[in-house]
Amino acid sequence: MTLKARRTVLFLAVLVLLTGALSAEDCLPCHQQKTPAAVRQWEQSAHAKARVGCAACHGTDHARIEKGQAPVDLKVCGACHAKALQQHQASRHGLALHTGWGCVRNLPDRNMDECRFCHEAGTETPKSTVQCARFLKQSAAMGQVGCNACHQVEASCASCHSNHGTDLKIVRDPNVCATCHMGPDHPQWEMWQTSRHGTLFTSAPPGTAPSCQTCHMPKGSHDVSVGLTLTSGGDRLPQALRTARRAEMLGLCVTCHSAAFAKKELERDDAVQQDSLAIVKEAERIVGDLADHRLLDPMPDQRPPHPLRGKALVLDSQMLYEDTSRIERLLFKMKKYDFAKTIKGAYHNNPAYTHWYGNAELKMDLVDIKAEANRLRERKALLAGKPAGAASESVEERLRALKAKLDRGGLSPEEYQQEKARLLAPAQPDKRD
Repeated sequence: MTLKARRTVLFLAVLVLLTGALSAEDCLPCHQQKTPAAVRQWEQSAHAKARVGCAACHGTDHARIEKGQAPVDLKVCGACHAKALQQHQASRHGLALHTGWGCVRNLPDRNMDECRFCHEAGTETPKSTVQCARFLKQSAAMGQVGCNACHQVEASCASCHSNHGTDLKIVRDPNVCATCHMGPDHPQWEMWQTSRHGTLFTSAPPGTAPSCQTCHMPKGSHDVSVGLTLTSGGDRLPQALRTARRAEMLGLCVTCHSAAFAKKELERDDAVQQDSLAIVKEAERIVGDLADHRLLDPMPDQRPPHPLRGKALVLDSQMLYEDTSRIERLLFKMKKYDFAKTIKGAYHNNPAYTHWYGNAELKMDLVDIKAEANRLRERKALLAGKPAGAASESVEERLRALKAKLDRGGLSPEEYQQEKARLLAPAQPDKRD
């Protein structure tokens, strides 16, 4: 560093100590030494050409900036990019952070700074009531690196655009999506990359095949929910919304395909979703029945409590993969990984993901779940001193199981009363006697 540069840095340091504030012009001399890459990126950006300086985004309170109390979040960007902000907040990306987060108030090692993700500064009113049990089970470090490195997309444009650059080439490349849209639970990037669309996109002339952005961010829209008819968990949206979304997607498909072909393909994929969901529901019924009869090992009341539901059986979107039983772990894999691969593989036109990575695993999961259920039932019979396959429960035990099924929503009150009456009815004499 030259003598002149040292004097400049020293002068700026004294200025910060005396005033606690900096103007935009004050930032560059120091940051050319401390963060040269960030300065280079800004100098090459559209922001620099439009004379949007550091202070316009970061503010002028250097002390707050250094403490991490002045993030360049969505609100900062939205002051100039209002349309993009509106589209983003209306889409699934706008819910991503709250989907991955969970209230940390009861965690012993919580980071107080994390409260700002769900609460406006200076208020206890939550911006969202959505919580994630799996996030709450993680250490603070794993929550940051393994969960919210992706789920911060709700609050930070830099998740896709980078921090100081504005080159749209970055966000028009499908690789930018791969950071988050990959892995065993939602491998959309891998599915697209190895589908006919993806292989043509990388090997044929530009414009031959679509990218992620072509279908999910048409014409530069920031609403990534365009055309999607399912929730992130694979359940169907309400009929009216589903009809509108399907029309949107068909409007995109017909830019390359005939309307009849696109409609037929999407309806076939809908059928795959329904068939796959039936397999998942069958598995859920098996696990629920085992819990009713206290056959899970361990039962929910014999293991660490679920962070949101306590000692209850949880088989919905808050289902855990830790502190659970083996058969529940098999169900988690079925629902979170293999069901997702099957249906997302179908909608992304990837036969290998749809069948071998998805459907085949889904069906083998059901085989494993049924076998584990039989083992647990046989074990109870043996412990009761009865031959395998014999009824091992008293009427009282069956009534308790029936009540447990009612309490978890597996029976309606009317069905419960009918089943209860059947169990309590006097045994009919054998007509052969």
